[in-house]
Amino acid sequence: MTGTVVIALERFLPEARRIAGALGANVVPYSPEAFREAFSGYDRIVALMSAGIAVRGIAPLLTDKWRDPAVVVVGPDLRYAVPVVGGHHGGNDLARELAVLGVTPVITTATETRGRESVEGIAARSGCDVANRDSTRAVNAAILDADVPLYTVTGPGIVVAGPGVSLLVRKGEYVVGLGCRKGIGAPEVAAAVRRALEVAGIAPDEVLVYATTAKKRGEAGLLDAIAEMGGNLVFLDDDTINAEEAETPSRASLIGLVGVAEPAALAVSKRKELVLAKQTYGSVTVAIAR
Repeated sequence: MTGTVVIALERFLPEARRIAGALGANVVPYSPEAFREAFSGYDRIVALMSAGIAVRGIAPLLTDKWRDPAVVVVGPDLRYAVPVVGGHHGGNDLARELAVLGVTPVITTATETRGRESVEGIAARSGCDVANRDSTRAVNAAILDADVPLYTVTGPGIVVAGPGVSLLVRKGEYVVGLGCRKGIGAPEVAAAVRRALEVAGIAPDEVLVYATTAKKRGEAGLLDAIAEMGGNLVFLDDDTINAEEAETPSRASLIGLVGVAEPAALAVSKRKELVLAKQTYGSVTVAIAR
């Protein structure tokens, strides 16, 4: 289940239904387990109660800003809507939607208070995801001080980016990690990727990005195969790859890496979950994470 839910104390349920009607949301009476159940079932939560009750309820549940649902607190008088979790991840937009009921959104994220758009906001507007999520802190900080250029690469092409550059790619749930032998041909790479996606039951348009080691930057067959498939290929440095754990033994230790396909997939993935362990198809290794 995905969508929006309004959690309200019993005495505020009539107001909760008004909010739910405006948002197309469900209504759940507050209980000790209400937030825990909502965190696993909804993308957006409106908490119609005092901020103290809401904060105490959600604090033990918070794990990662990219995965936690957006939470907006609305006072019982329906005067203000305050995003307390996920401002850049749906919270600010949810608060603004409540303006139709005369509720004033209280936005506290730094970029928005300066009248500037965050990396996450640009990605959402463009229908993209941020491939290298750790970059957003530095880029958003830079946006506060000056205009940050936005470049569009339609491809096929190669982008070499430092840690202070956010890479926006088309939306998708899965990351395909790739390893290959030197001199591989594009048809063999493409066939291996298609086979792995078929085994995992994943459609090509569900792939967020393809990832491999920067040591493969010169492999024309790898570059051509992903370009022909309409995918985005990200090259990861050694430190990024070695920060992950390879679940399957790998000969990549010979080139100073813990692995290639699995750690590359995990490094860029949203949930850090391996859904297809490393598979070998001829001279190509493929792993898939989400």
